[in-house]
Amino acid sequence: MSKVRTTIKLDAKLLKDSKPLFEDLGMDLSTAVAIFLKQSLRVQGIPFPIAKEIPNVETIAAMNEYSQMKDHPEKYKRYASFRGVMSGNIAKQE
Repeated sequence: MSKVRTTIKLDAKLLKDSKPLFEDLGMDLSTAVAIFLKQSLRVQGIPFPIAKEIPNVETIAAMNEYSQMKDHPEKYKRYASFRGVMSGNIAKQE
């Protein structure tokens, strides 16, 4: 099978961060890309799910609580320090 040279544009950090992974797997970037393309042909699509990240129930609740705390700080306890949190000593309101 003849090989051709091609050029792809990648984010520099993505390239730098992915090289050690592929090296650890015993391959270079060209081999990793070839595997991706072969899998794409085999499944006739992207070989992994592509979807938006949907936060779970706990994360949504934490985000809502944060919004409430930000919008209405007067409804929540304030602490002068982490030590105060641990001991339950509430900061004096000014």
